[in-house]
Amino acid sequence: MISRLLLPVLQRYLHNRKALLIIGPRQTGKTTLVQELTKNYPGPSRYLNADELLVRERLSDASADRLRSIIGNASLVIIDEAQRVKNIGLTLKIIVDQLPDVKVIATGSSALDLASEINEPLTGRKYEFNLFPVSWQEWSAHTGVLEAEIGLEQRLLYGMYPDVLNNPGEEQRILANLVSSYLYKDLLSFNQVRKPVVLEKLLQALALQMGNEASYNELANLLSVSKETVIHYVDLLEKAFVVFRLHPLRRNLRQELSTARKIYFYDTGIRNALIGNFNPLHLRNDTGAIWENFLLSERMKKNHYTERLFAKGFFWRLVQGGEIDYVEENAGSFSAFEFKWNTAKKGKYPRPFQEAYPDSTFQTITPENFIEFV
Repeated sequence: MISRLLLPVLQRYLHNRKALLIIGPRQTGKTTLVQELTKNYPGPSRYLNADELLVRERLSDASADRLRSIIGNASLVIIDEAQRVKNIGLTLKIIVDQLPDVKVIATGSSALDLASEINEPLTGRKYEFNLFPVSWQEWSAHTGVLEAEIGLEQRLLYGMYPDVLNNPGEEQRILANLVSSYLYKDLLSFNQVRKPVVLEKLLQALALQMGNEASYNELANLLSVSKETVIHYVDLLEKAFVVFRLHPLRRNLRQELSTARKIYFYDTGIRNALIGNFNPLHLRNDTGAIWENFLLSERMKKNHYTERLFAKGFFWRLVQGGEIDYVEENAGSFSAFEFKWNTAKKGKYPRPFQEAYPDSTFQTITPENFIEFV
């Protein structure tokens, strides 16, 4: 089993009275993680799988007495696939408020229903964590640093899903199954997705322009839908942990972009599966974009697992030229990064940025020095 960085983080919160929520994409190992969490738990635990109809029925609109009968003598209860339970937020609220000797952990494959059902009832009663596909830190700890670096190109092509990592040679089949069976599952069951064909075409369009500034108007024209539909679907894709947005930094210069955005994928393997391209990197014209996406998704994992809660990421560009791939703000300071797959190329540190943010730092991230970044 690949050890997950979120495990010790969760263990630190086990003795807190608040509920722990673990959400993230399907097939990233949430069930395995919570089962591992219970192994060293000092008291009795109860695992409830909400994929089972009877479990969903018993947990929906449950009273404190019914919940006590379900939980029994367990001091830790885990509700897996919690988004499938009707009014799950109220159920969790009752456990937190009325069963003080019970610790509850809920997992969900999507932020869609889980967030809307939980946020209001559990205000001030929860800690929320994301479990992403396996991180570079986790993978290199599992295989060894040298072996991980030798396989870097494979990771850029096939991504970091646990099933992909654990089944070399079967990557394309597994990714095709993930895309067809799991990627859309939450979205298509969500009543606001009325045009699944448009959703699929939008994902392919986003995959093809990954790393470029995304125009909602251009996407709307391409797909023959309204701009509002595009915005809505991108928002849903982000909530389902398929894509994430990077917004421009605008603080000090009038000519800094203010309304653009870039859209990236949580996993490069999923992105490549969407466009059906697993060609080696030296035969591609999108290698730089894949490298950029890989680094950004890995940085996001690192910041989340190390609880750098106030680190914010942006890209930076002036209307009339001058740009930086990634700028991170943390504790009031700015760190700028350029991403280059070709180690012979060096990024440029734009003078306007230096003047506008005089205390900032700058670094070019290549395959030779990326480990500290991720």
